Amino acid sequence: MSDRTASNAPPSGGAEFRDVATAHTPFQTGRLMLWVVVILVVANFAWIVANNENFGWPVVAKYFFDPVVISGLYVSLGLTVIGMILGVVFGLLIAIARMSSDRLASSFASLFIWFFRGTPLLVQLIFWYNMSTLFPRLSLSIPFGPTLMSWDTNSVITPMTAAIVGLALNEAAYMAEIIRGGLLSVDRGQSETAQAFGMTRARALWRIIIPQAMRSIVPPTGNQLISMIKATSLVSVIAMADLLYSVQSIYNRTFEIIPMLLVAVIWYLLITTVLNIGQSYIEAYYGRSDRRNAGAVKPAAVTEEASH
Repeated sequence: MSDRTASNAPPSGGAEFRDVATAHTPFQTGRLMLWVVVILVVANFAWIVANNENFGWPVVAKYFFDPVVISGLYVSLGLTVIGMILGVVFGLLIAIARMSSDRLASSFASLFIWFFRGTPLLVQLIFWYNMSTLFPRLSLSIPFGPTLMSWDTNSVITPMTAAIVGLALNEAAYMAEIIRGGLLSVDRGQSETAQAFGMTRARALWRIIIPQAMRSIVPPTGNQLISMIKATSLVSVIAMADLLYSVQSIYNRTFEIIPMLLVAVIWYLLITTVLNIGQSYIEAYYGRSDRRNAGAVKPAAVTEEASH
């Protein structure tokens, strides 16, 4: 009885024991007030924009699903898909060449990345579009020998070809560095172990290294995809009928500049929102091993603490 009384007695110095079972997070009045202020400011701004006749919301609603706009949207999406696929494929090859011990392959990859990352995409698109100014004819010939085949440059480098080549090569330069960084994030011992078990370097790269590197490659690749859908707007300067070019063709006729630009902005925002959601799911897929490991470590840590 005396032991129980002594255990419940407060320690010397006047301190009192508190039951942590009844503890709760204190109410954060300042944070609540900050939320209220932010919501009010955002709601007020949205109200002002929605009721401002200068934005021309009826015109936005009228042309949002216009066939010309939808056609331009399809072109932008097509350029994004094709440019991104080619950029990833070429970027992977350039990244492997960049990491190669072969001096020629490494130097070529470094030069490629240096040039296409160091020049603006808009300049590259204009350059490809005006290729016929430098080379009126494209030919396949033996070096310092006879010409085997020849084509008119304007028939080969159309606005569509110039857009695809410009976007793909520019994206390949960025993807090469992204992929190289992801490959370097994998422990070198993984490759050495795979080769010790008889795997070729190519098989080890495809089956062991790349799957582990995807966790480091996917997030920046998602950012590049979002940047690509916005970069397609640059092809409007070479008379490519993308989304921006389509709305420009309409407001050049109707003089409704702001409403038509809002049409393009809303479509870009919708597409990037969908891509962001898809990116989050892909990141969750490749990060599932980390969550399993974290879930396995936590019970072990609790068990160890309980044993003490």
